[in-house]
Amino acid sequence: MLNDNSKSYLHLHLIVFIWGFTAVLGRLISLDALPLVWFRMLFAELFIFFYIRIKKIPIKLPKRTILKFLVAGLIIALHWFTFFRAIKVSNVSITLACLSTGAFFTSLIEPIFFKKKIIWYEIFFGLIVVFGLSILFHVEGKYREGIILALTSAFLSASFAVINSKFIKDNNATVISFYELSGGVLFFSIFLLFSNSFNANFFQLTTSDFVYLMILSSVCTAYAFIASTAVMKFLSPYTVMLTINLEPIYGIILAVLVFKDKEQMSYEFYIGALIILITVLLNGILKSRAKVI
Repeated sequence: MLNDNSKSYLHLHLIVFIWGFTAVLGRLISLDALPLVWFRMLFAELFIFFYIRIKKIPIKLPKRTILKFLVAGLIIALHWFTFFRAIKVSNVSITLACLSTGAFFTSLIEPIFFKKKIIWYEIFFGLIVVFGLSILFHVEGKYREGIILALTSAFLSASFAVINSKFIKDNNATVISFYELSGGVLFFSIFLLFSNSFNANFFQLTTSDFVYLMILSSVCTAYAFIASTAVMKFLSPYTVMLTINLEPIYGIILAVLVFKDKEQMSYEFYIGALIILITVLLNGILKSRAKVI
């Protein structure tokens, strides 16, 4: 019989596999990054709201707690924006390779957030990750903007994971997800409103975009968002980010299968990406042996 930790770890792998489709869907959807994220979060928020009503989950919380969730929602919204923007200006492979640095960022953020010591070999592995990234910058210089956006997205994702690990200790995962998505929609709506972006064209979606957005918002966001938050009750932020680093593997394979030549990169790119992924996995193995995870 599997214990809660083992069940959560297996569940997390399923979630990460689902997330592997996210980048592919982002490439298939013709919308720009900002409206794409806005629609994604809005639809996901509605799915979660109906789930809350059906399950009769109480959502009343102190105003201060709600405010914290709303601000966290801005962080995840910015993560998704930079993620999809990176895909639009480069491609899926570049974006996912850089996104795998999330575990490294977590290893730096978590000790600061929880006032723990920074482990020396994490710094060493961090330098190797930087070396791998330098290869990507050198051989794929035309995707420089995409690389920078993807690294920013990885940092925001790591920050969000660490913050959420504190929220989940005392709150329901569904409620957290509802307010965080609401926060993302709220902040982006204000920006879109003041930039006069809300017009008739903004709300005109093609049939294919609508279908892809439904899949993205329901399976890849509403379900995966709640589930990934829930597993944090039993897994550390580093374990979560480490497992999420399998997303590039799934995503790059899927992207090559779907987009074929558009995702074919130079062999130097794969060397750099492999250095980053192997480094992150080695870091996780050392942590596991030290019983840190």
